[in-house]
Amino acid sequence: MRLPTLLLLLICCPPITAAPTTPAPSHTYDIVVYGGTSGGIAAAVAARRHGKSVVLIAPDRRIGGLTTNGLGLTDIGNKHVVGGIALEFYQAIHQYYQSPDAWRQQRADDYNYTGQGVKQSDGRAMWTFEPSAALAVYEQWLARDGVPVLRDERLVRPDGVEKSGGRIRSIRLESGAVVSGRAFIDATYEGDLLAAAGVTYIVGREANATYDETLNGVQTSHAVKHQLLPDVSAYVKPGDPASGLLPGVDPTGPGDEGARDHRVQAYCYRMCLTNHPDNRVPVAKPAGFEPATYELLLRNFEAGLAKAPLTLSPMPNHKTDSNNNTGVSTDFIGHSYDYPEASYDRRDEIRREHLAYQQGLMWVLANDPRVPDKVRSQMSQWGVCRDEFTDTEGWPPELYVREARRMVGATVMTQHHCQGREVARDSVGMAAYTMDSHNVQRYADANGHARNEGDVQVGGFPPYPISYRALVPKQQECTNLWAPFCLSASHIAFGSIRMEPVFMVLSQSSVAAASIAIDRDVDALAVPYAELEQVLLDEQQVLTR
Repeated sequence: MRLPTLLLLLICCPPITAAPTTPAPSHTYDIVVYGGTSGGIAAAVAARRHGKSVVLIAPDRRIGGLTTNGLGLTDIGNKHVVGGIALEFYQAIHQYYQSPDAWRQQRADDYNYTGQGVKQSDGRAMWTFEPSAALAVYEQWLARDGVPVLRDERLVRPDGVEKSGGRIRSIRLESGAVVSGRAFIDATYEGDLLAAAGVTYIVGREANATYDETLNGVQTSHAVKHQLLPDVSAYVKPGDPASGLLPGVDPTGPGDEGARDHRVQAYCYRMCLTNHPDNRVPVAKPAGFEPATYELLLRNFEAGLAKAPLTLSPMPNHKTDSNNNTGVSTDFIGHSYDYPEASYDRRDEIRREHLAYQQGLMWVLANDPRVPDKVRSQMSQWGVCRDEFTDTEGWPPELYVREARRMVGATVMTQHHCQGREVARDSVGMAAYTMDSHNVQRYADANGHARNEGDVQVGGFPPYPISYRALVPKQQECTNLWAPFCLSASHIAFGSIRMEPVFMVLSQSSVAAASIAIDRDVDALAVPYAELEQVLLDEQQVLTR
């Protein structure tokens, strides 16, 4: 039997060859995809399948978003609602690991991790993987489909979008290139294109009263998970308010319960660590290390924490996807607030701040005598990988922007959709994850103890449909833009939707709708849902439970 070209590529495990950076030609594309994320790639692949000309504009050199930047422990909830191109990706990951050449530091038979409630491979798809494996698949897809990719190309902000008659005509990039199109997909985590196009959005948390929710706004009452232990003083000198607050403790918090809040949940880097001696690079103390930054971490140990304060979820080849865990961990609480609206230079500065914080965290855990001996011994065995992120010294170049701007579109997904009190009748994909928000702020309570606020994890509901109208702006704002990443959702609903497989699903669905809009010469909100539904079903998308 002749194997498909992609399968041969994956089994042979060739060196990763990036799809070439191609200068923007002068003619108009059918579909312009801004954002080299997992969903941006899915959108570009989908556009090719619809017979549309497409360009993928990637603000970064490394494509794939968080899927290639350390998030290998796929947040899937219910894997059976992942279909279409998203499922093809996890099937391609499975095929990648069928090659003996893919197992460089471990035997395949020795890797049998089960996480997120599913086996790492169920015979058709694999849900845990190394960053380099994900990158190999995506690069091969783009090369296979001949997708032109503009790398390191950023939108001019705030006035890089040319509109007329409510339609985006072209976008201008910092290189001077002008890219025209008939339909535009904003596949960025930040929502830069939709913002520049004049679309209404929100940053931060709505008040509970806005959409009659209970889990939005300030949430001190859910402060149970990822919380500091009791009686950890927030002051420089324990118990002495006159000494001032420790770094990272917000003097203005927490605010009124359930109230509107400008703050954004915490970001981090998803670290790919290894304990394999031949591949491990120990983490050095970063320049400018400030011991006070980690005082709450050490006091939390002294209060009784006896485990490493981060996850070490096993990936193939003795690697991890390491994420935030416990009250003081990899999340740099309080340092994400400026990011969504920040200039490119300021965002780079925020990334550097987060990187220095996590490098310092890893050094402290492996070296500081106030860390319990057992934890210090364990963490000294871990380091970054020699064979991952080789251009950035083993650290992922992309920060985990869990939430930035959120469009306020034709329909707003809310807690009511998540919990089934309201059901979208124009499904373009399914969400299947807990309503999840990481901590948003750290404050001193009435007793002067440090407390985290904002962590909400509420599940217990089945998969639910996402409305097509949540992907598009209001008619009067823009008529040829789709936003599958910064979609129209309240903070707490977005926390359930914002998973990488769902972003790929929604991006494919956005392109299907854009293709219909182009063929019929209609606006985004005028796309006939019955026609779109049939196209999506034909493309093996899952629209209902």
